Amino acid sequence: MTAPAVRIERVSKSYGDVRALIDVSVDVPRGACVALVGESGSGKTTLLRCINRLVAFDAGQITVFGTNVLESDPVALRRAIGYVPQDGGLLPHWRVRRNIALVPWLDGAPDAAARAARAMAAVGLEPGMAERWPHELSGGQQQRAAVARAVAGGQSLVLLDEPFGALDAIARSDLQAMMIALREQSSLTLVLVTHDLTEAFRLATAVVVMRAGRIEQHAPPADIRSAPATPYVAALLARAGVES
Repeated sequence: MTAPAVRIERVSKSYGDVRALIDVSVDVPRGACVALVGESGSGKTTLLRCINRLVAFDAGQITVFGTNVLESDPVALRRAIGYVPQDGGLLPHWRVRRNIALVPWLDGAPDAAARAARAMAAVGLEPGMAERWPHELSGGQQQRAAVARAVAGGQSLVLLDEPFGALDAIARSDLQAMMIALREQSSLTLVLVTHDLTEAFRLATAVVVMRAGRIEQHAPPADIRSAPATPYVAALLARAGVES
């Protein structure tokens, strides 16, 4: 049996007296999009950042494509996993092409510029934008560039932390459609953090509802919509205006 892209087994994390994650286990199948949803403080961003070791977890185990992340060099691990934060994280003093080519350039790839061009095309950025500065792009274009950077090095796993949360409704919908097409065309595995249940249901093959560091429900969107596992999940659906 093929190992999942990500396997999270009984992971816990505390910040002082605050228990951010409590015995959390999640499998992310290859080629899937798993959305982590919940209110602020639920632990979803902490869990996401444990995968690429931006957060050091206290107990449990995480494997990425069968390799224990604690046995990997953290720098190499982060280069191998795409990561898109909410603000995009583009370097303001580098032009767009150089931003996107960052990982293949760091890896010494002789075709770094060509990889950046292919990644730009994959996310719908016009070639003429390559020489612009990040501040010259719209919010949606900046996030497209951030996604391009996350895949330009050939990454097959991408972590997205509220990547479209600051965009207007039209740009957000366009970016969501782009991510659906990109995942299907490139066989990407995605782990998405979002507050927006509607966004999670549109993008994800499975949704993990978190509350106070624990998992309330982990199921396909249709199952969560039709059969919320706990009163909390039902309340979350009602607040989001999602009909069962």
